[in-house]
Amino acid sequence: MARVLLIEDDPAVQRGVTLALRRRGHEVEVAGSGETGLPALERRRPDLVLLDLMLPRMSGLEVCRRIREDKQIPIIILSARGDEIDMVVGLEAGADDYIVKPAGAEIIEARMKAVLRRVAPAQDASSAHPATGAEHHADLTVDRTTLVVSKRGTELALAPSELKLLLFLTACPGQVHSRQQLLEQVWEHSFYGDARLVDACVMRLRARIEDDPRRPVYVQTVRGFGYRFGPVR
Repeated sequence: MARVLLIEDDPAVQRGVTLALRRRGHEVEVAGSGETGLPALERRRPDLVLLDLMLPRMSGLEVCRRIREDKQIPIIILSARGDEIDMVVGLEAGADDYIVKPAGAEIIEARMKAVLRRVAPAQDASSAHPATGAEHHADLTVDRTTLVVSKRGTELALAPSELKLLLFLTACPGQVHSRQQLLEQVWEHSFYGDARLVDACVMRLRARIEDDPRRPVYVQTVRGFGYRFGPVR
């Protein structure tokens, strides 16, 4: 069961989500704003953050960005704003998933479980391609045992979704994966039936591992289909 920090200012949503998750055995702490949520994150060290976008004073996007500055904790945005631009901006800010309210407790818990599985993704990502020791892909080193990714000797801090996506792609260098395949294998759901989640995560991953994200060497686009990992070992 997970320790969850819910950052949400609507009392009705606070009560509903907290009660539903506690009934399922999760430990839930509630913060009504970003100003109280960020200190609670440091104090409680939760396993996952459920984050509303429309918070007073400090927006949920700003909270998400601040968390991502130095933490890899899973973040799920839970918001009534379901427009495409809101989803894309939320994902680009560093969220691992995006749920549109109102959402049932079963959906929230299923997404939580899927995201938490990405925190320790080595077995899933490499089960079909077992590896020993570190893999070297040009300047990039991926260690599936320790889940450490480094570039030219410098360790990179990757969010859970970024790490699992990289592990999945590097398991088969050169193999092309469709966006739908990545949605199913990395996120374990179809996510509105389109590629926004994959594309946003690829953009964030490129920003971390590429010298020039506009001209990617590692995560390459196969136009009209999906992505592949470029350099051979």
